Amino acid sequence: MTTKERFIEYLKFKGLGQTAFEESAGLSRGSIAKKTGFNADSIEKIATACPDLNINWLVTGLGEMLSHSNDEEEPQISYTQGVPYYNVDFIGGFDLVLNDQTINPEYLIDFQKYNNADCWCNVTGHSMEPEINHGDIIALKKIDDISFLPLGEVYAIVTTNDMRTIKRLGAGKTDDTYTLVPSNKSPEYSTQQLPARMIRTIFQVLGAVKRF
Repeated sequence: MTTKERFIEYLKFKGLGQTAFEESAGLSRGSIAKKTGFNADSIEKIATACPDLNINWLVTGLGEMLSHSNDEEEPQISYTQGVPYYNVDFIGGFDLVLNDQTINPEYLIDFQKYNNADCWCNVTGHSMEPEINHGDIIALKKIDDISFLPLGEVYAIVTTNDMRTIKRLGAGKTDDTYTLVPSNKSPEYSTQQLPARMIRTIFQVLGAVKRF
């Protein structure tokens, strides 16, 4: 397999069109389809435009298509390994979806940093901006024992009256309450007191990434 054949295989894997890629990467039109090989300038442009591509594999055929170092730093869609992603909003009833064994995830997200999560889902709302933005996806780890919850962490909480919220957890005004703290400092967002007995289900938010 030639370098160009390997690159075309990569484009198919990523679902990218040759012409569109040529325009976005600054390659001359039709350069991918030409029988002649890539020159050094073209390889450099490809490397810049495709940070997850293993350039050694592209040039020599040795190793794997994707760079391992990038796999560890950037989330990747996978169907064989990683953490389930459900295309639902947490505030829209995510916990109900998670507990329904008939619902399958759309795919897996392989992101070493958060591969100890139980699942990924969507975020709606602006109360945690700029820390977590509307439209982000979040990695959640369910906490079964809620007798002790470390303060200062961000949690996704489902209450006994079916309220769902994502907030940082602070000390409450009394021993049996917590304070829900938004990151957004706009006047419409304020702290709220939450009785500990009202927590039905709680997930630690391990991290958030932009939708990809």
